[in-house]
Amino acid sequence: MRGSAVGEEAAGTRRTEPRRVTVVGTGLIGTSIALALRARDVDVTLSDPDPASLSLACDLGAGRPLEEAGHGAPADLAVIAAPPAVVPAVLRDAQQRKLAQVYTDVASVKTSVLEGAERLGCDMATFVPGHPMGGREKHGPGAARADLFLGRSWALCPTPEADHSSVEAVAGLARACGADPLVLDARAHDRAVALVSHAPHVASSAVAARLLSGDDDALTLAGQGVRDVTRIAGGDPAMWEEILTHNAGPVAEVLRGVAADLAVTADALRSWSEAGLGTPLRDDLEPVRDLLARGRSGQARIPGKHGSVRRPEYTVIPVVIPDEPGALGRLFAAAATAGVNIEDVRIEHSPGLPLGVAELYLLPEAVDTLAAALSADGWSVHPGL
Repeated sequence: MRGSAVGEEAAGTRRTEPRRVTVVGTGLIGTSIALALRARDVDVTLSDPDPASLSLACDLGAGRPLEEAGHGAPADLAVIAAPPAVVPAVLRDAQQRKLAQVYTDVASVKTSVLEGAERLGCDMATFVPGHPMGGREKHGPGAARADLFLGRSWALCPTPEADHSSVEAVAGLARACGADPLVLDARAHDRAVALVSHAPHVASSAVAARLLSGDDDALTLAGQGVRDVTRIAGGDPAMWEEILTHNAGPVAEVLRGVAADLAVTADALRSWSEAGLGTPLRDDLEPVRDLLARGRSGQARIPGKHGSVRRPEYTVIPVVIPDEPGALGRLFAAAATAGVNIEDVRIEHSPGLPLGVAELYLLPEAVDTLAAALSADGWSVHPGL
């Protein structure tokens, strides 16, 4: 089932954003939602079974404690920011307390949440399961950011029983947080996140686990590539165990495909190694070439800025920058003065040296202009690398 956008064009209705929201759960996602809403002057009340987490979220300006606010009229919307295993029970309690007119959750799996909510007799007309596609490897309210969802997709997985007004209310929440709401079937959602989120986390963990066998000299050689691949492996293992078990089937299917690709590639490389240099046939490496080519093609399909398919024709210009405050800002200012837009940037640090390399991604037609401007401004520019 293909997803569909939600908005004025799709629904033919006026866009609505909530004015009063209750967030149940003040971890990374719940607090980030609350901070994004507070930035738009939404009245936010917070609840969490952990007093320390609730206190920190409030001190960060994410809202005020629900219990201190009293039980007035129901909020426009309640966000259940809890692990998937407990979302149904928390939802039922919130609905029984009449905390809001509409309810949503932010768990990263949807089928098990829906089945649990239906099993507990929750009101499915006012419940629209959701999943904002934003996160960090860190957790807790201290890691929350108001801009965590800017430009991200926000999945909405309503059942046929859901009121249209409830769907629009949750879509309004997503837009208020800077995200793009997308309606799709719960099972389709779970298959999608298995492919783009859950299985990649396991693969990242598998690569990171190999680093335990490396000595200090080997790890000293770690560059940006291994940091990119293993970054998400720093997530909370307990949280990820729950996510994976709630989406076990789709994740297992993706991992079996990844494992098959790796096994064929490993066999080809082992055969090449055992045959000795100069004696193997080039055709023996066809599985390796095939995987690398498919990998490049798949990576190019990942949407870039504003949700568009990333343009593969970007050119990279390496620029040496000093490791000092304001260096990157001066570099961006120089590009702005030259009238060139930097489409993306990566920083490659040089361990033990007071400098690094900023890899600037540009449209090809802007390369000569920026290279000349930066060189004239005293920067060490290396186009063509």
